[in-house]
Amino acid sequence: MVLLFLGDRRGALIVVLTIPIALLTSVICLNLIGQTINIMTLGGLALAVGILVDEATVTIENIHRHMEMGKRKAIAILDGCKEIVTPKLLILFSILAVFAPALFMSGVPRGMFMPMSLAVGFAMIASFLLSMTFVPVMAVWIMRTMKHEESEQTRFGRFKARYLRFIQKISDKSRLALTAYFVFAFGLLGMGFFVIGLDIFPKVDAGQAQVRLRMPTGTRIERTEEATKELLQITEEIVGEGNVEITSAFIGTQPSSFPVNLIHLWTSGPHEAVIRINLMKGIMPIEEFKEELRERFRERLSEAKLSFEPGDLVEQVMNLGSTNPIEVAVLGKDLASSLKIAEMLESNLKEISFFRDVQIATPLDYPGLKIDIDRVKAGQLGLTVDEIAKSMVTATSSSRFTRPNYWSDPVSGVAYQVQVEYPQYQMDEEASIEMVPIVNDKDRKVYLRDVADWHRISTPAEYDRLNQQRFITLTANVHEQDLGNAVAALDAAIEDLGELPAGVKVLKRGQVDLLNQTLGELQLGLLIAIIVIFLMLAASFQSFRISLATISILPAVIGGSVILLLLTGHSLNIQSYMGAIMAVGVAVANAILYVTNAEDLRKQGDQQAFFSSSANRLRPILMTSFAMIAGMMPMALGMGEGGDQIAPLGVAVIGGLLFSMFSTLLILPLVYRSLVGKHAFESKSLNPNDEFSRYYEKESE
Repeated sequence: MVLLFLGDRRGALIVVLTIPIALLTSVICLNLIGQTINIMTLGGLALAVGILVDEATVTIENIHRHMEMGKRKAIAILDGCKEIVTPKLLILFSILAVFAPALFMSGVPRGMFMPMSLAVGFAMIASFLLSMTFVPVMAVWIMRTMKHEESEQTRFGRFKARYLRFIQKISDKSRLALTAYFVFAFGLLGMGFFVIGLDIFPKVDAGQAQVRLRMPTGTRIERTEEATKELLQITEEIVGEGNVEITSAFIGTQPSSFPVNLIHLWTSGPHEAVIRINLMKGIMPIEEFKEELRERFRERLSEAKLSFEPGDLVEQVMNLGSTNPIEVAVLGKDLASSLKIAEMLESNLKEISFFRDVQIATPLDYPGLKIDIDRVKAGQLGLTVDEIAKSMVTATSSSRFTRPNYWSDPVSGVAYQVQVEYPQYQMDEEASIEMVPIVNDKDRKVYLRDVADWHRISTPAEYDRLNQQRFITLTANVHEQDLGNAVAALDAAIEDLGELPAGVKVLKRGQVDLLNQTLGELQLGLLIAIIVIFLMLAASFQSFRISLATISILPAVIGGSVILLLLTGHSLNIQSYMGAIMAVGVAVANAILYVTNAEDLRKQGDQQAFFSSSANRLRPILMTSFAMIAGMMPMALGMGEGGDQIAPLGVAVIGGLLFSMFSTLLILPLVYRSLVGKHAFESKSLNPNDEFSRYYEKESE
């Protein structure tokens, strides 16, 4: 930008040299406070590059402006730095203020916003110090003395002349222009927020999928294994042979003797399998693969159900332990009543086009045998219910649940648990159950059929409880739709249930609560940032009018961020909100650059301070805006591994800066003139020695 606007290679070199020094300083500070380098801190450093360029660029540009006045190089450097040290310090505080909301956040928003805030904050402080120390010293050493009067003949001079003529022209119709601006800005802002989708985090195609296969409840593990192999075969048919990087599958439940915590890989029975699939990069979009797999698998195994779960770590964290982004828990004292409500809700959700894999996840119809012990016969044979039950458990499960037995190896001294169980292939029919011996002595033999009857039943395979209350889980996925609209559709489907039976509640889980918490805290954070900046400017300028004029550009800034996100297909999420908040800070920085110069001119008695400041600050505002936009382009384009996750942040910053550049150059002068510029400068200070204060008393000679 320095080369483009000033044609100064040495000045451009000074600007570039400040960037690695500031970034290195930020990294050192992050390490000192124990902050690791991760995707958020790297995103913060990438975001800081544009701002770092701004700091040094403003200093170099102001030095050039003073040299163009005919001053010697050393004097121009000194005067140029003196002139901007106060506004740059105010700019630094304003940009740091936009990160103040991170202190009030919690959970996931804080975990993501705080590292980025620290990275940008340290880099900004380092950049400010460099721009006031390193840049002036290097300018004295390597910059050449130059004297260049701008004229109508230079390209930028012609542009500047046209710009000033336009400002003078619209200033005569400022009321109409300002009315049109605020109607347009707030209309743009409202339309954008009404149309754009809402998400917690940008959706990224990681090429990974986790599939939960559910056969009919109670299906033997052998049949579930066959269905799993069929699914993997269909996967290879869809993407082509050799295009699956790796797959893994777990079928059935972990045996009770395995030292594995079931929470890490939960399956409710032998009828379930969890399959992870990782496709080769660039083969096909993962959502397209999911749709194709659903369709083909449904044709071949209509009795089975598929449910896609988060395949990458970010989505798993966003789900907060739930298996799907949409999860509903139906609680009630009576499981039958809860099941009825769950089935009604399932039917409602299946009618919504963008919901996929809608199903009741809780297995409630597991096939079983109920054994009724005849206590009279058992008593006559001298048996107790406990003895009969232990014999059944040993036969159908394992003796470890009834009679733990350990054998100590005399050589190593290691104790091994010994378990006894009937071979499963022998317990394959009801007659085998009947022949389980309860007493197997030499003198007599008593079998289960002698003391009990049995009949078939269906029973819940598992009981899920929340606060000791049983609930039924209903899950669903979202296809090509943002989470905000999906939650709205879910709310409508729950509302269609009408009045619920007494004691039945419907709770939304998964990403729903996190979405509300995240967006609520980010919106509050944006509001806090604006309020903090407003109060800080009011304290600095000692005027609410000037502070109000400075932040008058913000509706266009936020609206620009939202509209560009909408046009590029992104949603409002953690990253885009952080980009919008950052755009607010940078836009206010440019506005401060304009207003401080206008106030200095008004203090000197310039009646056209709004116009003169427009001429003085046109070039630095254009340079810093274009530099920031150029710095954000690689991020907005999603370049590099994981670039899609931070692309909305860059898009939001660029959209906000584009609109802020026009509003700062065209609208801010009119707002300043309307609120402040028509009045003579008067300090609000109570210091009687302040010559601009109404309390100033001139000493008589």
